[in-house]
Amino acid sequence: MDIVEFFQQSEGKWFSQRTSHHLAFQQLESGKSDIIIDMLAKTDQAVIQLCEQCHLAPALALCGARITWNGTMEWDKEKRSYSTVLVPIADPVQPNQGKLLRQSNQKDEQCFVGRYLMGGDEALTLITESDDLYFEERLWFASPNLRLRTHLLKRRDGFSTASFCSEIRMGVTKPPSE
Repeated sequence: MDIVEFFQQSEGKWFSQRTSHHLAFQQLESGKSDIIIDMLAKTDQAVIQLCEQCHLAPALALCGARITWNGTMEWDKEKRSYSTVLVPIADPVQPNQGKLLRQSNQKDEQCFVGRYLMGGDEALTLITESDDLYFEERLWFASPNLRLRTHLLKRRDGFSTASFCSEIRMGVTKPPSE
């Protein structure tokens, strides 16, 4: 499976349950959310704009995905919403890995350029780093309608969080093409 196939298999509406462990505080918390993943063609305006904002040629984009998340965490019952666009750009020498462009709807967020690795076990690993943060997420399918996800967030100040999510497909967001 390549990253485009992984994104295609991820398309739809998902129910997610998350358990997070805040290592510094030795606290656990849980959360629930609805996630909608829509595929974007590499010619979609959002894909082109993100490539240009990251100073990369839009022709290099393999595809795109828009991910919308609505959910709550145990400590904060307030419903939160979040949206992001992801665009993978394959490494020309090793096509199972490459750059992953990301931009969310958060105020003033610029383009983030991380990296991805599509493993031989068909798990997708996403890595984003900055001066004060390291984020690694691993996603894989236990079955076509059950996706599992782990993530690790390390801050340079020593605070870390580890999470596990199970995501159950609740349906498709668009009717299948004929």
